[in-house]
Amino acid sequence: MAETSQPLLIKRYASRRLYNTETSDYVTLEDIAAFIRDGREVQIVDLKSGDDLTRQYLLQIIAEHESRGESVLPVDVLTDLVRSYTSQSMSVVPQFLAQSFEMLRESQSKMMENMGPMGALSQMPGVEAMQAQQRAFLKAMTGGVMGTGTTDAESGARTDQGEEDLDDIKTELAKLQEKLAKMGK
Repeated sequence: MAETSQPLLIKRYASRRLYNTETSDYVTLEDIAAFIRDGREVQIVDLKSGDDLTRQYLLQIIAEHESRGESVLPVDVLTDLVRSYTSQSMSVVPQFLAQSFEMLRESQSKMMENMGPMGALSQMPGVEAMQAQQRAFLKAMTGGVMGTGTTDAESGARTDQGEEDLDDIKTELAKLQEKLAKMGK
């Protein structure tokens, strides 16, 4: 699905049916979850009042996945979220969560770069299967939206740090391969 700068507008009718304004058809919560996994932003509004209902529907999608055993959020995290609604920390929780997920996307992107065809890990047997599993995991965790990583247009300091990190990973990988070789004998 092509990404656009405008979110996909979904209208909720009085009957609680959800209407996709781009394709002029009704959609389900699972359809909305698929749009999001494909990298599309959505906005859900009540047709009559114009109220933005996006947050409540996203929470409903998460609740349905959790209730089906597709647990991503540990009980202690859910408990802390409930506590944050009744405590002074409520103001910092949204910022903390947003920054945490951004850091997760960036680190996963860097990890995928290192596992790519030119990365140091690509020489190990079985890495292709691991890469496929990792891509599926990352897509599920990030909703299909991942950062692009470091580019030449960015500052030299970040690029140098990335090269140092890659060198550290290569060194650690060599040590692990050496240990595995010794264990195999």
